[in-house]
Amino acid sequence: MKIARTLFNGGLALYTMLFFAFIYIPLVLIAVYSFNSNPVNMMSWSGFTTDWYAKVFGFKTASSESALYIESTDQLIAAVFNSLKIAISTTAISTVLGTAMAIALHRFNFLGKRFYQVAMFMPMLMPDIVLGIALLIFFVSAGIKLGLMTIIIGQCTFLISYVFIVVSARLAGMDRTLENASADLGANEWMTFRRVVLPQLMPGILGGALLAFIISMDDLVITYFIAGVDVTTLPMFIFAMLRRGIKPEINAIAVMMLTFSFLVASLGLYLRSRQK
Repeated sequence: MKIARTLFNGGLALYTMLFFAFIYIPLVLIAVYSFNSNPVNMMSWSGFTTDWYAKVFGFKTASSESALYIESTDQLIAAVFNSLKIAISTTAISTVLGTAMAIALHRFNFLGKRFYQVAMFMPMLMPDIVLGIALLIFFVSAGIKLGLMTIIIGQCTFLISYVFIVVSARLAGMDRTLENASADLGANEWMTFRRVVLPQLMPGILGGALLAFIISMDDLVITYFIAGVDVTTLPMFIFAMLRRGIKPEINAIAVMMLTFSFLVASLGLYLRSRQK
């Protein structure tokens, strides 16, 4: 029995190590090769350099003079700003609507409640390419010009579901005795919601908002169908670069996106700990 337990624990530890290695080793390689000075073959190490990061921001350096892979730094910056505008807008809208839907479905009983609960899961279960095509057909049929507004509307259709699920999980673990105590002490419904319910929900709301923000920044498939010809987001810009081959600047951009995602997640954990 002791030998079997030892073998099980050893196998579990080995599986855990392989699992994390499978996930994080490619990310480490991207970070390493982003500092490779070889402008042609990134798999052949030629020396350490930070020129590719400088090239992303428009600075000309000795290593990048012969490999102008980014045709326009202005296009890259515009794509970053488009992604940020879309992510901030969709996060705000999705957080408000997703939280309101979660509270309504958790606290009230009404006709069609089960249908609404199932419908909130559908955008997450639906393949991205199917949802992208469906949104494209809808916008074209309705005569809506494709652009930033259609991207925001399209992303909100599925980001609301993510916020809804995170907030619903938080609601399921809440104790309503504090609300009853607030009512017994004379507080009205709005004051109870603002002073009792909302502070307890805030970790779930914050988690859903951060999840929506990161997904919006990384979304490519759905955005690709409904962006039109005048709007380019950062994932679309990177995808266009990849079609011409894996260039050194792509590794640098990928590392900066990973760093940004890590900072957003760290900020969320910090704010959540402060909230507790």
